[in-house]
Amino acid sequence: MMTIRFDQIKGVVVKEIYGPNEQMVSSLAFHSGRVSVSSLFFSIKGAQEDGHHYIEEAISNGASAVIGENSEQLTRLSESYPSCTFIVVEDVRNAMAHMSKHFYNHADEQIFTVGITGTNGKTTVAAYVRSLLMLLGVPSGSIGTTGIWSSQEKWMYKKSTPTTPEAIDLHQIFRDFKEAGDEAAVMEVSSIALDQKRVEGMLFDIGIHTNFSEEHLEYHKTIDHYKASKMKLFEQSRQAVVNIDDEGMGKDLIHSYKGPLLTYSLIPGSEADLIGTGIEITEEGSMFTIQYRNKTFRVFTPVFGAFNVANVLSAIAVALMRGYTMDEVAAVLPELQGPEGRFQIIEVPDRTKVILDYAHTPVALDRLVEEVRKMKHGRLITMIAGIGIRDFSKMPKMAATIEGRADEVIVTVDHPGYHNPQTIVDQVMKGFKEPNAGNIHHALTRQEGVRRSLMLGQAGDIILLTGGCMNNAQIIKGEEVPHSDEDIIHEHYLQSK
Repeated sequence: MMTIRFDQIKGVVVKEIYGPNEQMVSSLAFHSGRVSVSSLFFSIKGAQEDGHHYIEEAISNGASAVIGENSEQLTRLSESYPSCTFIVVEDVRNAMAHMSKHFYNHADEQIFTVGITGTNGKTTVAAYVRSLLMLLGVPSGSIGTTGIWSSQEKWMYKKSTPTTPEAIDLHQIFRDFKEAGDEAAVMEVSSIALDQKRVEGMLFDIGIHTNFSEEHLEYHKTIDHYKASKMKLFEQSRQAVVNIDDEGMGKDLIHSYKGPLLTYSLIPGSEADLIGTGIEITEEGSMFTIQYRNKTFRVFTPVFGAFNVANVLSAIAVALMRGYTMDEVAAVLPELQGPEGRFQIIEVPDRTKVILDYAHTPVALDRLVEEVRKMKHGRLITMIAGIGIRDFSKMPKMAATIEGRADEVIVTVDHPGYHNPQTIVDQVMKGFKEPNAGNIHHALTRQEGVRRSLMLGQAGDIILLTGGCMNNAQIIKGEEVPHSDEDIIHEHYLQSK
């Protein structure tokens, strides 16, 4: 509970206030159904709905104040509800971010914050940074696609979005991390979140750039808008970690970023601060050499693939910026832990391996398959998915990426949303040169796709399941339908005993 003076919130540009200038506020909400007595309601515009249409419902549920952009509507409502405060602002999302920060007592400034952006690798890097900080003695939480993790456990927290939560949720999580004793928060910051100002008003201690390639054009419409959105993170970061090998955005950042900077690379002789070379992949993980400040360190860490070695380098850069030495970092790398569902190897009977990986872009799929094919195996069975809530134009590229590189290919659907699953499968199929080949199979649900993949597997094969779930669910016609690849895998092999 907090008394708020609506004309005194830093960062909020108020145009007009109708009704009392201050109110006792018990909670913040942007969904009218989650409003309770004395809530402050933000009438934001979403992809499907406009919160201005739900203001009276929010008031009937107990809202004591409403923030919106429609001056005419708020003026009219203020006459009907004189005890309620109506605040007209330039930008509701901007106001929500700054108000959330204020309401939760600037908790983000009381912990060490690391924000990660990139087309691929955000989830993996977040897990590596959290794990490395924990191994070095810093209790850390993380926020991203695999959920909300404190230093102690995964929290059963229903996120408002798949990757970066809305500002209200985000600042509550920071507060909860602080109260749980966590000293750092590592989070994925999506391009959409940056464009929608979910992290507005924050100043990250470190911003990390992984890579940049075409994605999310269903939202951004142009590649330039997509890049510009990602670049915003580094306007809000005290220090930066940049992948110098990435031609898509790395060079832009090196030229534009003015603060302290560490770069990383996998190219011998590059001008990066951290260089990883001599990568050797084993059944347990990767050995590689780190070059840093004219010294070399031979290290082992339980990750697979050159792209993941690059991700580890970005996490190492964070530890170095935090003040740890390379010797301290190297000593704990063998214990590094990755995220759920990212090159996650599940050992099943008959020397067969099932690998779960969230690869859902052509670039990520290409890198993943390249590394998986280096592992000892009989045949490679690969499931790819068209994602109904993402850009349809990239779906054929997924097919083109896998064609000729797997013994069996299963085409399925992730998160069909409001689309017909058959339409999504057909869109993926357009990318095959030989769509009628006998080793290409179809499945109209992810559940069916996983089962089909497992049934095609034989002793000694690798079964690679790409794409994946958000919040352990599939999004179907606006509803989150529970789904777990791991449950299906365990059920399949239990029944086949």
